[in-house]
Amino acid sequence: MDIEFARASLAEDNPEALWPDGFDGAYLGVARRCGQPTLATFSVEKALRILMDRDGMTQEEADEFFEFNVVGAWMGEGTPIWVYDSDVEQAESSMGSSGV
Repeated sequence: MDIEFARASLAEDNPEALWPDGFDGAYLGVARRCGQPTLATFSVEKALRILMDRDGMTQEEADEFFEFNVVGAWMGEGTPIWVYDSDVEQAESSMGSSGV
């Protein structure tokens, strides 16, 4: 994925959309909702991995830092969306064979 192209496209669609520094590798795409501005979306799982690999944090340190300093940093209407990855197989197995 060409991050510079993605950033430019997002800025063209929504000049107020923000892009968090240092998390290019966690970029997933954009999110849209009727009547709302287009926003950048990022993977929480990938962001945590970036913090651990790049900054040498433990899982616990990365979780705490991320929740307080990244997700907890409301920067206005252009604040990016953070997607908590789900393990579909794990979710299905915890629901039993009914799938409900």
